Amino acid sequence: MTIDWMHFTPWHALAGGLLIGLAAALFILFNGKIAGISGILGGLLRPVKGDVLWRIAFLLGLMISPLVFALFRPLPEVTIEASNVTLVIAGLLVGLGTRYGAGCTSGHGVCGLSRLSLRSLVATLAFMAAGFLTVYIVRHLIA
Repeated sequence: MTIDWMHFTPWHALAGGLLIGLAAALFILFNGKIAGISGILGGLLRPVKGDVLWRIAFLLGLMISPLVFALFRPLPEVTIEASNVTLVIAGLLVGLGTRYGAGCTSGHGVCGLSRLSLRSLVATLAFMAAGFLTVYIVRHLIA
């Protein structure tokens, strides 16, 4: 394994992590809700009166933020080395995992861990281990 030192950006990663943490803290402080994307999106599938607008605003903010970023800096190049079928299967597996795990990486890994939730610790360890195992299998056993 080699590290691409030309593109190693610890300060950008730190700033991004701080912004995500601040946003999650402000969201729970002012809204009383966990900033878990799967839960926010899932809430739109079974809408409750008075609970729809903030969910739509949150998701629109996620989609619009790259456009705002692009006003100040060029967007990074994205390269996906997978077929459309692989992406669909991966998306379905992630959706299934968030359903069975009662949350996603943002809900458990960011918000749950910061609340010292044991359930979130177990969930985060499980999806991290599954990710490590998947990368190992795909890159070293199948390839």
